[in-house]
Amino acid sequence: MSNRMIGVDVGGTFTDVFVLNEADGTASVAKVPTTRPDQSGGFLDGIGREVADMSEISVVVHGTTAGTNALLERKGAKTGVICTQGLRDVLEMRRRDRPRTWGLRGDFEPVADRRDRLEVPERTLADGTIRTQVDLDAVRAAARQLLDQGCAAVAVLFANAYANPENEAAAVAALREIWPNEHVSASSEILPEIREFERFSTTALNAYLQPEVSGYLGRLETALRNGGFDGEFMIVQSNGGVMAVDTACRLPVRTALSGPAAGVIAAGYIAGSAGFDNVITGDMGGTSFDVSLISEGQSMLSPQTSIDFGMVVRTPMIEITTIGAGGGSIAWVDKGGLLNIGPESAGSNPGPVAYGLGNDRPTVTDANIVLGRIDADNPIGGKLDRLDVDAAARAIDTHIGAPLGLGTVEAAEAILRVANSRMAGAIRLVSIERGFDPKNFAFMPFGGGGALHTGAMLAETGIARAIIPRYPGVTSAMGCVIADMRQDFVQTINVLVDQLDEAALAGFMQSHADQGMALLDAARTRFDARELQFELDMAYVGQTHTVSVPLGVTVTDGQVAQPTRADIEAAFDTAYEATFGRLLPGGVRRLLNLRSAVTGKRPKFDLATLAPQGDTKVAPISTRQVHFADQWFETAIYDRLSLPVGTVIKGPAILTQPDTTVLIEPHLQGRVDRYGNTIIEPLEEAT
Repeated sequence: MSNRMIGVDVGGTFTDVFVLNEADGTASVAKVPTTRPDQSGGFLDGIGREVADMSEISVVVHGTTAGTNALLERKGAKTGVICTQGLRDVLEMRRRDRPRTWGLRGDFEPVADRRDRLEVPERTLADGTIRTQVDLDAVRAAARQLLDQGCAAVAVLFANAYANPENEAAAVAALREIWPNEHVSASSEILPEIREFERFSTTALNAYLQPEVSGYLGRLETALRNGGFDGEFMIVQSNGGVMAVDTACRLPVRTALSGPAAGVIAAGYIAGSAGFDNVITGDMGGTSFDVSLISEGQSMLSPQTSIDFGMVVRTPMIEITTIGAGGGSIAWVDKGGLLNIGPESAGSNPGPVAYGLGNDRPTVTDANIVLGRIDADNPIGGKLDRLDVDAAARAIDTHIGAPLGLGTVEAAEAILRVANSRMAGAIRLVSIERGFDPKNFAFMPFGGGGALHTGAMLAETGIARAIIPRYPGVTSAMGCVIADMRQDFVQTINVLVDQLDEAALAGFMQSHADQGMALLDAARTRFDARELQFELDMAYVGQTHTVSVPLGVTVTDGQVAQPTRADIEAAFDTAYEATFGRLLPGGVRRLLNLRSAVTGKRPKFDLATLAPQGDTKVAPISTRQVHFADQWFETAIYDRLSLPVGTVIKGPAILTQPDTTVLIEPHLQGRVDRYGNTIIEPLEEAT
């Protein structure tokens, strides 16, 4: 019987697997090195370690970095563009921004070369009127030319196609007569929304990713099916929801940052179950430190992001701030004698110096090893028998100690102080600089390295306590299992509210609802509930930036009730005043976009089933010397997964488990809650 749900998150260094047995609520985890360049090897290896018979698997949900890596490394397909005459260079001109705000120059190469961006006669006006029908012979000729030039994917980018997709649809139909594969993206299908550059950029990036992502996912699905898997294969989106694999192949741009998004979803569920609605997450892997904020149980969603300079993706994404401060981030001294961390990372191959795979430059992980915080005899991942402490120390001496005049221990401490300072800066960026007081939040570190830096983050940011999830090293993989299925839609309306056609708006809402429900119906998975959410982008006439206006409407038997102008005006006033503190008397309201989300609530499991019960008088399994705060401490080592609910461990202590190491500094204590989380907080004064 198929009763296992599997989440797989592929990171830059490790591939994480979380296996939930739905029959009894038990879970197991695996952590294996990520295989490059083809990540499917580590994916299948991780699953194979935990499940021998793939016919026992009901669902596999994957958080993938394939799309993100292809964008960052510029390894997508050779992509062509067919666009309206005069718009060939929109992708290159962007918003006339620069890589460095105060720099005079900056280089940017679009994902489609200029010779592969071809113009055809057509014109649609902003009100949807077609002034010039598309020249289909020109479209066919352009397609043949792009194929002759070696293009594997094509994007169709027509002016004002959001207002009337007729010309684009005709061009796509003509293209498909000639184009030899499915890699054709039209802007009216990918993003039917006003703002020319953002629509063009998102569509071009989607085409650029299609061959890479669909090929990767296709190989994975084939291997799973050949292994006996007959369940549902789904992919995490950047908005924190999941989608079917065929949707991901058609819309790969929505997979950007999907792995980190899954981690935030898991963090929100874990923290909410434990009674913490305000959480700042810190996902520290081998390459980066990803920070996000959850307020009142809700993740922050951004309508667009830049994966790299000039690579703008306009699709709902969980707001995640990323810095190059992972365990594999390389420490180096610049020409001015300043110690830096990252952004270059040793990744999984060659990895930190202590791995012994050829790297000779020290990393954050090497510093933790030298200070005794990571057990050199039990490295995570299962591929190495022992870490080379002496090699890590020599690298720190050579590259950091000697240039700065520091001893080995002092240099290792300096590496961690710089890394911790950068990480704390990222936390302040998502909290204080956006009007949130960190003191009102708990910190949830996860990833393979996050729990090693808990004490430093509490000390540097003023956060009072931290929640270490049961399996920190595979939290993103757990999030894959927890995430709901979600489909987002957008449609530009662009009309003054007092001229709004209420029936037309309701028609768009109903269309989005019907499309979303059809996708849920097609999924081979069970939902506990289905939800519809509608939101409007609105502003006063003359304003550039909009406010998000939640629109509460009644849905009966799948039919969406028609909203009224009065309802919309009242909702806008509420949202605008909450954002800016006052309204603009006499201001004329404009409705720009309709945004809709259709969510299928997937069954959740009880986290309490993961927590062991028993006697809380637990003895350490060993002790070792660990360096804290300029001195060495004889530190107790505990097997974390065997610590029962209610256990209190006073620092200094180290909690070990296969996927991570939890560090409790001398001034802190850890308490195991009913869900198996460890709550880290200041050590209570003896009374």
